[in-house]
Amino acid sequence: MKNPEAQQDVSVSQGIRMMFYMMKPNETSFRTLEDVPNYVQKATPFFISLMLLELLVSWIHKGKPPGHLDDALTSVSAGVLSRLPSLFFKSIELTSYIYIWENYRLFSLPWDSPWTWYLTFLGVDFGYYWFHRMAHEVNIMWAAHQTHHSSEGYNLSTALRQSVFQIHTSGIFYSPLALFIPPSVYAVHLQFNLLYQFWIHTKVINNLGPLKLILNTPSHHRVHHGRNRYCIDKNCAGTLIIWDRLFGTFEAENEKVVYGLTHPINTFEPFKVQFHYLVYIWTTFWATPGFFNKFSVIFKGPGWGPGKPRLGLSEEIPEVTGKEVPFSSAASQLLRIYTVVQFALMLSFYEETFADKAVLSQVTLLLRVCFIILTLTSIGFLLDQRSKAAVVETFRCLAFLTLCRFGHLKPFIPSLAFASEVKFFHERHLSSSQHYQPDSKVLIDDL
Repeated sequence: MKNPEAQQDVSVSQGIRMMFYMMKPNETSFRTLEDVPNYVQKATPFFISLMLLELLVSWIHKGKPPGHLDDALTSVSAGVLSRLPSLFFKSIELTSYIYIWENYRLFSLPWDSPWTWYLTFLGVDFGYYWFHRMAHEVNIMWAAHQTHHSSEGYNLSTALRQSVFQIHTSGIFYSPLALFIPPSVYAVHLQFNLLYQFWIHTKVINNLGPLKLILNTPSHHRVHHGRNRYCIDKNCAGTLIIWDRLFGTFEAENEKVVYGLTHPINTFEPFKVQFHYLVYIWTTFWATPGFFNKFSVIFKGPGWGPGKPRLGLSEEIPEVTGKEVPFSSAASQLLRIYTVVQFALMLSFYEETFADKAVLSQVTLLLRVCFIILTLTSIGFLLDQRSKAAVVETFRCLAFLTLCRFGHLKPFIPSLAFASEVKFFHERHLSSSQHYQPDSKVLIDDL
């Protein structure tokens, strides 16, 4: 194996191939978990590049972008929120897997064997299929997964619309692998399986010919995201569509797909996108009489009700006409530009926070996370044209200046840093009983 430090670098060629699960076993086999690169974090420039490529292709072929800006901002916001807990906590999927491996494994397959690599590929993908299928068929799991399906558009940004707490239910479906697959091999495939699913969230790729018999393709996954009756709970695959064909959940794309939830939520506010269905379950739980019925509210399908089959009645799913218009923001063009600028600044702080988390204090980390959440909330309020949007945004701007003033954030506009330091110096000067007047050189050095 190569030097672990060298393994942390991902070349452009490797970056492109990792997005399509085309890395080789000898490139991605590691002795210990600590040697495994964070491929998902390193994929950020490739996410952006592919989204720009999708935009270009869509503009050339259709004369319009692949989706709405407000929907894309909401999708990326959900992705940002879903990753924030990892600043403070280790991955639950990996932690539970390591616990089983260290205490209950039956035997250990060699970490550097190609056979182990390919077996893990199949095992992780098989586990993902059942996790994903249950996320549609078990109401409490759907409460997390519905976040991903709440977008009424379908483009590469939709892939980033992830739940904050979905990860808490997925680990159990991979746990049997911990009886014999080393954690370092599992960690590689867990990331690749996720990265593969990014590029299939697009409408610019149509038919992939015979590949669609084996692989999950954009066409297959468009069906999965549809709210047409024929699309519901279909095509749950991660990488290989063979699982859906084997277990009866496959459906080919035929009539026009209408995207989103069967009952649209019509909002861009990130917390409502994440948690509105949990509120619905809570309300339904207390309104449903009988212990076993309450139990069913949590563990049967989203469409279940007393006297209905486990997954509900398909005829109760609202029909679509194909003429549905996706929900969009009523914000002015100028306000949309403002939200994009603030979102871009927030992303810069977000990326910097992850890059520097090892050297940042817990207080700074916490304050930065609170600021990121406040920014996403304010942007959602602005796009939704909520009555308190101006108040929230004013408070956010004041919080930004305060955090910059005390060094928890670094402003990207030098003049902001200069103004903050001048204000600080002025306050310090006024509070000095000696009324000392520094010369220009000392002032410049202080700034």
